[in-house]
Amino acid sequence: MPLFKEQEEIAVLENELLNHNLIVWNDDVNTFEHVIEVLIKVCKHAPEQAEQCSLIIHFKGKAQVKKGSYETLKPMAEAILDSGINATIE
Repeated sequence: MPLFKEQEEIAVLENELLNHNLIVWNDDVNTFEHVIEVLIKVCKHAPEQAEQCSLIIHFKGKAQVKKGSYETLKPMAEAILDSGINATIE
């Protein structure tokens, strides 16, 4: 198998592994401050990034807050859910 073909297959596999999104959903319960604090703590966002995500969540109903492998995102989603905020992995 040519080297280029192997590199292409590796790139496709890596893309599939990292092709998951952690989505946080809007609700009428959690405050902006709480959502921002959780995104900073769980997703390691900078305060500005967490604030921007919270505004997108509020106005659009949801936001992708992290991209990565399912294995990386699963504990983050669980931590967000444990904090009372709805999150899913897509």
